[in-house]
Amino acid sequence: MLYLCATPIGNFEDITLRVLRVLSEVDVIYAEDTRHSGLLLAKYDIKKPLISCHEHNEAERAAEITERLANGENIAYISDAGMPCISDPGHRLICECIEKNVAYTVLPGASAALTALALSGLATDKFTFFGFLPRSGGERKAAIHDVCNTDCTCIIYESPNRVHATLSELKECAGGERMAAVVRELTKIYEEAVRGSLSELCTRYEETPPKGECVIVLSAKQEEKATPESVDGMICELLHEGVKAKDVAKRVAEALCVSKNDVYKRVLELKGE
Repeated sequence: MLYLCATPIGNFEDITLRVLRVLSEVDVIYAEDTRHSGLLLAKYDIKKPLISCHEHNEAERAAEITERLANGENIAYISDAGMPCISDPGHRLICECIEKNVAYTVLPGASAALTALALSGLATDKFTFFGFLPRSGGERKAAIHDVCNTDCTCIIYESPNRVHATLSELKECAGGERMAAVVRELTKIYEEAVRGSLSELCTRYEETPPKGECVIVLSAKQEEKATPESVDGMICELLHEGVKAKDVAKRVAEALCVSKNDVYKRVLELKGE
C-alpha cells in the first residue's frame, strides 16, 4: 500500500495519530524535501529510510515506487507541508498506481487552503482553489480574469514579495471595493488574517510586504444590476484611468452584463465624439 500523508503546514503538533503510526510502520518514506521532512520525523523519533521525490524526479520515482509496492513493500509519501497533490507533488504517483493497479490511500490532515478559507471570514459554502497563479504574460492575465469573475470565494497561494502586485492586479480587474483577506503564517506564532477591500489591502502592503507564506482569499463576484447611472459611473471611472474606449466598453459590458455595442456608443457620447 502507498500512503499519501498530510503533514503540518507550520506547527509540528498538527499531525494526526494515524499519520504518525503509518510513518513508523512503513518500510520506507519518500519525501519532497528530505531535509525538511527529516526534522518532522526526528521530532517524533521516527527512524525510516528517507528518499527524495519532488516535482523534477516524480515521474522516475513513481515507476520505482510502484515496483516496490508490487514487491510487497508499504510506502509513505509526504510533501513539504500539507496535503500531497495540492500545489505539491503526488499526482503522478497516484496516476502511476492507478495505471499499474497498485493500492494507495490518502491520510487527511492539515491544509493551508482550507485553513485560510475558514480564517478569512468570507463565504465558505462554495469556493474555488487556484493555487499559485502563472507568473506573467497572457496566462497570468487570463488567470486574474478567471479569479475576478468567479461566482464563489477564491483561494490563491502567493509569495510575500508578490502579494502587493497580485492584489493590485485583482483590484484593477475586480474593482477596489471587492472584499478579500491576506492570511499568513498559518498555525505559527505570528499567524494573521488581514481583512478588507482590495483598495485597503493594496494600501497596507504597498511599501511593506507581509512576512511568511501567504494565502489570498477573494470574495465572490456579485452580479450587479445595471442602471444608466452605474453604467455611466463605471465608464467615467475607467476613462479617467486612461483606459481606451473599446476596452472600457468590454469591461463595463462584462461587469454589468449589458450590450458591449450599447456601452461603446455611450462611451463615445460621454467623450463628445
